[in-house]
Amino acid sequence: MGDSSDVFGLPLDTPPMEARSAAQLPEGAWQFEPKWDGFRCLAFKAGKAIELRAKSGKPLGRYFPEVVSLLADCPAERLVVDGELVVEIDRRLSFDALQMRLHPAESRIRKLSAATPARFILFDMLLSPQGERLLDQPLPSRRAALEAFGRRAAVPGRLIVSPFTRDRGQALRWLGDVGEGATDGVVAKPLDAAYAPGERAMIKVKRLRTADCVVGGFRYARDSREVGSLLLGLYDEAGRLDHVGFTSTITDEVRPALTRRLEALRQPPGFTGKAPGGPSRWSTERSGEWEPLRPELVVEVRFDHVTGGRFRHGTKLLRWRPDKGPRQCTFEQMAAPLADLPA
Repeated sequence: MGDSSDVFGLPLDTPPMEARSAAQLPEGAWQFEPKWDGFRCLAFKAGKAIELRAKSGKPLGRYFPEVVSLLADCPAERLVVDGELVVEIDRRLSFDALQMRLHPAESRIRKLSAATPARFILFDMLLSPQGERLLDQPLPSRRAALEAFGRRAAVPGRLIVSPFTRDRGQALRWLGDVGEGATDGVVAKPLDAAYAPGERAMIKVKRLRTADCVVGGFRYARDSREVGSLLLGLYDEAGRLDHVGFTSTITDEVRPALTRRLEALRQPPGFTGKAPGGPSRWSTERSGEWEPLRPELVVEVRFDHVTGGRFRHGTKLLRWRPDKGPRQCTFEQMAAPLADLPA
């Protein structure tokens, strides 16, 4: 195939504009939008030719045929839009359901796309339906083009234009609505800037949640006999303690005393359900090296995402919870917030 920009107006390897993490929302001339927990996707359309590209540049169209059909049927001969693919199950966004699309056979993909169709939430426009390249335009111009397209082409519940605000107070309220809504934070975009492919020109502030977890084990720090990380567990409906992640935010000041405290509690099995060391995407060469503990200690940790019944990333230790009974630490705390997607 020749130069894809000759076909789609922009090269298919155009990377999306990215965001750098921050603890607080910026002040000044910014536009704020919800941050969705899905797959970032650039969509290219030229007639009936549709290409979906992941942030990595890999094609996604094979895995989301229902979105390809949606764009093929929309009233625009050409466009390039930036957005997020999400799947909602039982009124909650499911990152696991998205991941299930990536490797199965075509027959399985067809079944999943019918049973749990993906939604495409649009939040920027790089090429207008009139063929105008918008990358060099400031955000208000790109947003106006996106909203004009949305008024003609949006499909309720399927092809959606993401809401936005330029009121920092409203964005702070979005961040503060813990447990409500489908977003996992807020993205801030500079109002007066062009679209910057591949650059971290935006700012993202995550909405972080907390959970009380049982310390079911620990690992020594590498080349040390002091604790390096705590292994976290939650009780399932059958009363088994499952390993769900770890926290390593332990200060050097408390490490020696904490090591002695943990060593005094060593007792197998530690976890009575899923244990560290089994084959998984989190496995490392040190996964099997851990010390089991009696399930007595409870900690409160801060986390962002959950995938496959585990914390997707490391967590931050907030405080010890001597007032909390281990059996009170259940998986209910990890349930995704109810989705409140825009129409």
